[in-house]
Amino acid sequence: MPTLLSETTWQKSLAQAIRDPQELISRLNLPEELLEPARKSAHLFPVMVPISYLNRIEPANLNDPLLKQILPIDLENAFVPGFEADAVGDLNVRATPGMLQKYHGRALLMVSGACAIHCRYCFRRHYPYGDEPRTLQEWEPVWQTLQADSTIQEIILSGGDPLLLTDLRFHDLCERIAAIPHVKRLRIHSRLPVVLPDRIHAGLLEMLQRLSEQGTMPWMVIHVNHPNEIAADVEHAIRQLLQAGIPVLNQSVLLKGINDTTETLIALSEKLVNLGVLPYYLHQLDRVTGTAHFEVPEAQGRKLI
Repeated sequence: MPTLLSETTWQKSLAQAIRDPQELISRLNLPEELLEPARKSAHLFPVMVPISYLNRIEPANLNDPLLKQILPIDLENAFVPGFEADAVGDLNVRATPGMLQKYHGRALLMVSGACAIHCRYCFRRHYPYGDEPRTLQEWEPVWQTLQADSTIQEIILSGGDPLLLTDLRFHDLCERIAAIPHVKRLRIHSRLPVVLPDRIHAGLLEMLQRLSEQGTMPWMVIHVNHPNEIAADVEHAIRQLLQAGIPVLNQSVLLKGINDTTETLIALSEKLVNLGVLPYYLHQLDRVTGTAHFEVPEAQGRKLI
């Protein structure tokens, strides 16, 4: 197990994250007239921005592509036909509380309801996390379902962000997964290597390596939308994962005014590939209530790729 120091470093960074719209606007030297709309939108979906991510944003620049991902604005409150709370149909594919199963041979576990950053385009911003299991006893039906279905070869850890679990809880989770003989792959979908890179420390890497040795190959799927998100500490975290033998994939969302140009997408892909990360997904925006202002027309998206 990891040392106490490695555990508390990232938790301290998380505790210092910006949660107040006024502090966010003040620290980035943004116009005061943005405060009231930000407060109104943050009431429905709170602000959460780690300091390390905040430091990558250019102060006083309303067009900064990272700022646009985290600043609540009044457009989030607009009603737009075709946008709904559960745009991806998560609630229709709950095999059991805590587990979604959309595809044969694969199961997704909702192991956390929290994130280190609140992306304003989040497709689960309205998800009822309070309905998911919390105690070890409440998770037992999930493990029983997984053990009984030998067709499931891949488990995806999602949420929220699975790397917000403590090292002890994450270790227990890995051990339970490793004990299921037919599960051969574990995909960890996390934004933390990008927004809270301190989370990638020796103790976590040891857990992932042990999982591989036990016969379940871990894959890290990170989430980067713009090349400016890849700072030096992010590069270090990614290199640590790769050096530990953990393949790293990236998923991005096509976002209006953020990465909807060929120049930006090329720069992002080149930066990822140069680090050894495979640009794996480029998603069309999920049409979730409060996110319509981020949508890029599908026809434009097709031209970009």
